[in-house]
Amino acid sequence: MMTDSIADMLTRIRNANRIESPAVDIPCTKVKITIAQVLKDEGFVLDFQVGKPVHAPDGRNTFQTEVEMNDPKKVLRVFLKYGPDGERVIRRIQRASKPGRRLYCSYKELKPVLQGMGISIVSTSRGVMSDRKARAERLGGELLCYVW
Repeated sequence: MMTDSIADMLTRIRNANRIESPAVDIPCTKVKITIAQVLKDEGFVLDFQVGKPVHAPDGRNTFQTEVEMNDPKKVLRVFLKYGPDGERVIRRIQRASKPGRRLYCSYKELKPVLQGMGISIVSTSRGVMSDRKARAERLGGELLCYVW
């Protein structure tokens, strides 16, 4: 049984990034989709899709994007981003709030990561967003992770 699905998502992205994989499949939840959307909006990943991997009898693997939202086998496929020379866009991705130690911040306590080169992802009362957007909307919440 997995106790921290967000940490699992971040670890899968970190491991795929280290081996320079073009994409990574992650078990899908609504929170993971919103985190992937923030990563895409901030330019850390190329894109993401929600679907289901389909294994054909001839050995080819395809990805079916038309799936029902309540399908238990759906996955979130995140397409990682690399620079023109193959350098990683995501240098580090780190979990902040954990199940045993939740970390909450007001908008005043949300400081820029690496002088603005990175982001914090925050779960607020208006959804999951980057620290920049949370400061602009004057919202605090649970600090989920740091990305730079």
